[in-house]
This record gives sequence, structure tokens and C-alpha cells, in this order.
Amino acid sequence: MLELAVIGVFALVVIASLAAAPRRATIEGFFGGSSAEGKAPGLWTLVLSQVTTWIFARSLMNSAILGYYYGIAGTLAYAAYYLSFLTGGFIVGRIRQSGAQSIQGWISARFGRAGATSYNIVIALRLLSEVFANLLVVGLIFSAIMPEVTGAGTGAILVVAILGLAYSAWGGLSAALRTDVIQMLLFLVVFAVALVALVASPEFSFSAVLTADGASGSRNGWILLAVAFLQVFSYPAHDPVMMDRGFLSDEGTTRKSFLHAFWISTLCILAFGMFGIQASLVGAEYSNELLGTWGVMFPPWVFVALLVSLLISALSTLDSALASAARLSVEELRLVPRSLTGGRVAMVVFMAAGALLTLWGNKTLFDAVAVSGTASMFLTPVLVCGLIMNHQVPLWSYMVSFAAAILGAAAYFLRTNDLVAAILPDDHKYVQLLAISATVLVVGFAAALIGGAMRARVAAKR
Repeated sequence: MLELAVIGVFALVVIASLAAAPRRATIEGFFGGSSAEGKAPGLWTLVLSQVTTWIFARSLMNSAILGYYYGIAGTLAYAAYYLSFLTGGFIVGRIRQSGAQSIQGWISARFGRAGATSYNIVIALRLLSEVFANLLVVGLIFSAIMPEVTGAGTGAILVVAILGLAYSAWGGLSAALRTDVIQMLLFLVVFAVALVALVASPEFSFSAVLTADGASGSRNGWILLAVAFLQVFSYPAHDPVMMDRGFLSDEGTTRKSFLHAFWISTLCILAFGMFGIQASLVGAEYSNELLGTWGVMFPPWVFVALLVSLLISALSTLDSALASAARLSVEELRLVPRSLTGGRVAMVVFMAAGALLTLWGNKTLFDAVAVSGTASMFLTPVLVCGLIMNHQVPLWSYMVSFAAAILGAAAYFLRTNDLVAAILPDDHKYVQLLAISATVLVVGFAAALIGGAMRARVAAKR
């Protein structure tokens, strides 16, 4: 009965998404998000699209899992990544003031093809991880509610991948924007029902939640909060979904959209984290990415609401990730012609690759965030020195910063390898991540500042 309720409600969401998708696709709408009449998206379309693509299924699960293990410190650590809307809005504003039409345009003008290519590699990996992680959550959900059905998770992944690809490939970015609005409104309604049930339950206490240490103690949650603060400046700059939405409307509308998206998404993440914190407070055993735990803790209708919330957020992120993948492949990498067919081919490739990755054994959802967040950190020194301080950072400094970030991301990913483990601190993985992040920033800023100073000295001699 539970699985039928989840499938039924989710089917209605998919039908509503297909109905909301534009009936007629244009090249400008597909890649630029404009309506059939050529109009740019309005404020609340941008806001709801930004929010729903950032409180995606992986993020909701991460917030709840970190809350379960590390209490309020874990949830705050994940919520700190949503300061990215403020830093991202700032970066977009500065880039637009410089006259560039995208972050790739700004990088290309200063670091040429090598700089743009290295950046595009990072965001391609980011998009692939978005598709992979959200499909993975879909698989986890259906494996949890249909344990007696062999291959239920894999089957659900394939169905959602095909359905998400269907309307995404039809309308591109314009379809993603329109369906994001519908999906976000539905998410808020469904999630509000679950949240009210949680807060109204006799076992719930705000004071207990706000002071909870989690099942494993709060220490590592506070360490992760420090990591988030180190990564939050560069993190939005490597997210093409956010960056793409920063260049669709006029500057005033865009600035307001980032501010509204910040407080709405942060509240949603904090609220979802409370479900994980509450699970640790009542002493529930951790089971199946918290899904099994919630199935025991809550009445069936609340459990259904939570699962549907996750499925809606997964679907909304998939279409936006595919739209950004099409734009990256066509307009930046120019791998396929700038046509509807070219964009659709790129979407198929990214969705297929993401679905195949779900067959890989790694189920740790936060690892994708940590690895991509570390890889993005090469942008912090480049943007601070080049965009804010107006220093002329040379290409070699950029590439040194890029190499340090990629090596740091690889070190975290391969932290259990004997050779890598011998270099890293003999401590929890988040302590290792903090050490890696700090090292990447030190190397990157040293290269950028030294390179900028050398260029200034040469210019002064002329």
C-alpha cells in the first residue's frame, strides 16, 4: 500500500511536469530559457527554479544524515553551503559588470582556451555527479519501500531517467524553468505537511533539536562547518545550474532572485535536517540512508510525504542539470551543433552516463559534494585576486591553483589508499577534508599573488 501511494503521487507530479513543459521548442528557449514570445524569466520563476534545483534530493538526504550523526552542527554545516547564493550572486554581479556574459566568457578573456577548458572539465564532472546522485536517491527510495522486489531500485532509476529526459529534451532550459516552478510549489506543500506532523508530535522539542549533538557527537559537524566556510566562495562558481540562471534576466531581477533563493532554500535545508536530528534524539537505529529509520519513526502518510518530497526534488534537479549539460556541450565546448538535436544528444549522453554510475558501489552521498567542492576551490584565489582585487593573474598561476584543487579532490576521494593515507592527518575524514581545503587555498593564493606581483613589476618597468 505504501509503495502504491508513493508511486501514485509521484506519477501525478510527473504528469503535471509534462503538462507544464512548453508545447513548442525554440533554440533560444532551449539554451537561453526565454519564453515562446522571447521574454526572459521573471523574478519568482528564477527564485523557485534556483531553490528547487539547489534543495535537490541529495542535499535533503545529506542534511538529514549529517543531522542524525552530528546534531545541529551537522545540519548547520550543510546549510552553510547555501551561503553560495550570496557569494554566487556577488560573483555574477561582478562578472556582468565586467561585460562578460558567462563565467566561461570571463575566464576565457583572461586565461584563454586552457583556462576555459580546465573550468569546463570541472563543471562537466559536477553535472555528471548531479545526475548520478539524484538518480541514486531515487533508487534508494524504491529499494527501501519495495525490498521484496528484486531490482526495484534499478528499475525506478531507469523509469525516472527516461521520464525526466523526455520533457527535458523537449524544451531544454525553458522546460526546466517552467517545471521547476510547478515542482517547487508541490514540494513546499508536501514537505510542509510532513514538517507540521514532525513539530506537532509529542516527542519533538525545538530546544532539544537546537542543542542536539547527534548519534556520533558534534565535533565533526563543527569541523565540516569550517570546511563549508572555506569552500563557499568558489562552490557556486562551479555550479552551472546556478551560474546559468545568473545571466537570464536583467541585473536587478537576478540580484533579488539570489537573495530570495538564499533564505528560502536555507530554511528548507534546516527544516529537513530536523528529521535526521529527531531520529537521533529518539534513539532510532540508522537504516538505509535514514529511509528505513523514518519508516519506523513516522506514520505511513508522513513517511510517504517525505519520500515524495525527495522524489520531486530529484526530478527538478535532473531537468536543470540536463539543460546546463546541453548548454555546456553546445555553447561552451561546441561538441555538437547549436540546434535542438545537438542539445538533446548532449542530454541523452549525460543522463546515460549518470544512470550507469549508479551501478557503481559508492553510496556515500556527501562524497560527491566534498570532491566537487574541493575541485572548485581553484576558483577562489582566481576570483578574489582577478575579479575583486583586479590583479592580472597569469595563466601559470591559474593552472597551479587548478592542479592543487584537482589533487586535493583526488586525495579526498582516494583517502583510504595507503599512500594517500600516509600524507593525510590520521583522523576523521572531515578533519582530512579541512586540511586538504586549507592547503589548496594556501597554494592557490600563493600562486595568484606571486603571479600578480610579477606581472605588476613587469608592467611597471615598461
